[in-house]
Amino acid sequence: MLRVGLTGGIGAGKSVVAHRLAERGATVVDADLIAREVVAPGTPGLAAVVEEFGPGVLTPDGALDRPALGKIVFADEDRRRALNAIVHPLVGRRRQELVGAAGPDAVVVEDIPLLVENGLTAGFPLVIVVHAPEDERLRRLVEDRGMIEADALARIRAQATDEQRRAAADVWLDNSGPLADTEAAVDALWTQRLVPFEANLRTRTRAPRPPHAVIADPDPNWAEQGERLLARIRRVAGDRLIRSDHHGSTSVPGLPAKDVIDVQLVVADLDTAASVAGDLVEAGLVRLPDRWWDVDRDGVERDKVLSANADPGRAVNCHIRSVTSPTWRDALLLRDWLRAHPDAVDEYAALKRGLAAQPHSSVDEYATRKTPWINGALARADAWAAEAGWRPLP
Repeated sequence: MLRVGLTGGIGAGKSVVAHRLAERGATVVDADLIAREVVAPGTPGLAAVVEEFGPGVLTPDGALDRPALGKIVFADEDRRRALNAIVHPLVGRRRQELVGAAGPDAVVVEDIPLLVENGLTAGFPLVIVVHAPEDERLRRLVEDRGMIEADALARIRAQATDEQRRAAADVWLDNSGPLADTEAAVDALWTQRLVPFEANLRTRTRAPRPPHAVIADPDPNWAEQGERLLARIRRVAGDRLIRSDHHGSTSVPGLPAKDVIDVQLVVADLDTAASVAGDLVEAGLVRLPDRWWDVDRDGVERDKVLSANADPGRAVNCHIRSVTSPTWRDALLLRDWLRAHPDAVDEYAALKRGLAAQPHSSVDEYATRKTPWINGALARADAWAAEAGWRPLP
């Protein structure tokens, strides 16, 4: 099973995307529908809302008067929090029931309007954000839903900003154009990413990668992608982690790299590493078969456990190392030394591009050819660390 979080601001057209995904075969769990269900007449949820906000939020026939309640909560942050404290736990329990009823090979899309606002993004291996510009969203709310412009704008402004949603988005779907364009984008996402992602998770298979090293220009989004991945990992691994970091070339601003996010987890021992690796399927990562090993700068082989991406849209290497291995410190030292030395970044970039352009039979061969430079760089980094008083920060 693959669980996908779907969100977007009010008026962005999230329901259009959810409907198309359902047509393609997804199991859609709609938090808005559940939210209505848990405060229907006669439910404990509605009784709790009336107790908190008074009988003025009821219609004459005893149902929830949503416009009346909306005027209260969308103008007052404290009152909105009070409503959320009642409704969100009820919605969460019902969501879990529906997800649990889906089949083992399902792509479950959880349509949650406040996914970002409520800090739920780390609970999904993939998050889709549906976007439309604010002026278009406002037009839709006023013209299509008949809302008063001031009320519509208040609801828009009460939600997450575009920047906050971008930070959470693995997939950013623009729904500001023709419906056919949006449906085509959803179809491509379903075929090229969601279906193979689910199959890879179920079969514990790493998504395919290029057989040779391909060096990409520096991407400023790599840092954000690394933090998003680490949030998912930390949620799953919990207090088994001693530390977790984005390292490797994509963690160094301005450095060309293979488009692979490398993260490093430090744990107490290799048994813990194996346990964490097995659980990371919840974060969209699958453990690679057998135990892997590193060769440290002294030529000593060091065991580690390696997990990688099941998602064909984002390559990831997750290195899980024992705290007793010196390799984890070297990985952070090299990262921080490069960050502090732009000339070394240029030197390393030239080496990487040159080696990638040479014939090589595999990515492993490319990596082996870099080893002499990396060992020399670590020697320089050691001298810098001693002079600067560098320590791997928590």
